[in-house]
Amino acid sequence: MIPPVLPTYNRAPLSFVRGEGSWLVATDGRRYLDLGAGIAVNALGHAHPALIQALTDQAAKVWHVSNVYTIPEQERLAELLVDRTFADTVFFTNSGTETAELAIKMARKFHYEAGQPERTEIIAFEGAFHGRSTGAIAAAGSEKMVKGYGPLMPGFTHLKWPATEADHAAIRAAITDRTCAVMIEPIQGEGGIRVVPDQCLKGLRDLCDSTGTLLIFDEVQCGMGRTGKLFAHEWAGVSPDIMMVAKGIGGGFPLGAVLATERAALCMTAGSHGSTYGGNPLGCAVGAKVTEIVSDPAFLAEVARKGALFRQGLESLVARHPTVFQAVRGEGLMLGLKCTPAPTDLVKAGYSAGVLTVAAADNVLRLLPALNIPDADIAEALARLDQAATSLAQAA
Repeated sequence: MIPPVLPTYNRAPLSFVRGEGSWLVATDGRRYLDLGAGIAVNALGHAHPALIQALTDQAAKVWHVSNVYTIPEQERLAELLVDRTFADTVFFTNSGTETAELAIKMARKFHYEAGQPERTEIIAFEGAFHGRSTGAIAAAGSEKMVKGYGPLMPGFTHLKWPATEADHAAIRAAITDRTCAVMIEPIQGEGGIRVVPDQCLKGLRDLCDSTGTLLIFDEVQCGMGRTGKLFAHEWAGVSPDIMMVAKGIGGGFPLGAVLATERAALCMTAGSHGSTYGGNPLGCAVGAKVTEIVSDPAFLAEVARKGALFRQGLESLVARHPTVFQAVRGEGLMLGLKCTPAPTDLVKAGYSAGVLTVAAADNVLRLLPALNIPDADIAEALARLDQAATSLAQAA
């Protein structure tokens, strides 16, 4: 018999009743060090006082009004994002998946309004993850996500992950007079913490500029301070035309946003897109507080410092466990351990060691802690990961 909750997840036998900073407390009272942060969602950890205050203050005022009215909390968050990014305008959603849908629509509508309705095709990349809607899975294209859900939205070309000049030559060759956009994650999360080299992002920007193609960055997982910059593309000194943001922006409250330049967004006029809950007062009040905190230069410098500290410890861990780990990947506090055994084995070993991690593709274990994780918790994380690796090596 099917259970009341649709069984689409392989759930761990763990339930949590309380969170405190980088820690979760299970129903049996055991404490777990959370290095997954809800898969890069809990950017400021659990039960952050400033987020609790922002949520409760707004909850006492108004929870929801329709987007047919002006929403002050929404305008406040949009102003923060426009002020601190490349963007001129913002549309709010409830999730990363919804941002993918709008990014696709905006890119196609841009060329339609420019008198080029044939430009509907989007170049995307193997290993990508852009969400679970039919449009988002068509953009990703992996068999695991698309099998059984056809016919899929047409108009996507999937290319090899760009890391070499040959890969960029293939991208140049793939852009035709029917191409409207290139969509890419500056750092793949689900794909295995794979970082696009800075020179590749610069090359993509130049290529899009020279061909009149829009550049879409998916920073749902790698954005909102996770790499030590507010957004990961800033390391390369380039900016997109359209950007997808979610996860960390709400600090745990469901919230997403599409950021865009004026040029890319002018096609989206009244009635061209909408959302019932997107940009609701509760979400935007929390999102504004998260954005204020994580966009502070001193906070971002601390993320970069903690990321370097954590990475140094992980490199030592790889050296101590050569049969378990192969290499460290990532930037800031978006890190991955390339594993020899299946990463799910490390995740399970971590349960016994009291540490929570996340598996990814390419045999990678993801480490996505709260951005404000204390140094002491980083040291504890390394000790518990060492314990998990030791137990796995002994069992082999």
